[in-house]
Amino acid sequence: MGHAGAMVTALVRRPGPRLDEGLVTHVERVPVDVDLARRQWEGYVDALASVGWSIVEVDPADDCPDAVFVEDTAVVFDDVAVLARPGASSRADEVAGTERALHDLGITVTTLPRDATLDGGDVLKVGRDVWVGWGGRTNLVAITALRNLLGPRRYRVHAVPTTRVLHLKSAVTALPDGTVIGHPPLVDDPSAFPTFLAVPEDEGAHVVVLDPETVVLSSSAPATADLLRERGLDVVTVDLTEYEKLEGCVTCLSIRLRD
Repeated sequence: MGHAGAMVTALVRRPGPRLDEGLVTHVERVPVDVDLARRQWEGYVDALASVGWSIVEVDPADDCPDAVFVEDTAVVFDDVAVLARPGASSRADEVAGTERALHDLGITVTTLPRDATLDGGDVLKVGRDVWVGWGGRTNLVAITALRNLLGPRRYRVHAVPTTRVLHLKSAVTALPDGTVIGHPPLVDDPSAFPTFLAVPEDEGAHVVVLDPETVVLSSSAPATADLLRERGLDVVTVDLTEYEKLEGCVTCLSIRLRD
């Protein structure tokens, strides 16, 4: 987890002109307002920058409708980044730009076996525990490879069935104290996590931790915002309606690199 005074860099990628063609799996397709999506993306980036985070833009990939969901292209553990092998073949071309950005930041990059599939949105890190969703975009070959890579680095990798949502982090994320939150109808197995807090809204399952007292949450989850404030957290809300139409959320739009 981050800590007070930690330097955080957020990798982000601007939404492209074909955003409306993005993949949908578990929801019905509805039109996306691309101009509104651009404004919402700027509001999201502003929220991260407002607490002093360094913002690094990954090169645009305008031919890839889902490229704005940059979290899916890599997962970073300390000083090593694991490049994704997207579970949807149409997203394969998104990874190269992220690799260049990571290289430019001096981060060591490693790849997965050719028969692995991994989307970054399936990986939830809480301290030295790493939960990886499988059953959708990520397969067991990738999870085994992560275990082999991360075991010597003292991480514990747990496979978690993920069948009700696109990615594990479409169902659960973690608060600053490590409590995992999720909307129960979306979570295959809440007992997989040592501590689980049920939230009342689909979009309430997703937070980005800004600091030990502050999280970013979608404005589509006002009851969850109230719940988190009752727990003593500061909650920054951002409008992400156009990304939610594509099963996106606050975590999907950035890769967080914490010192």
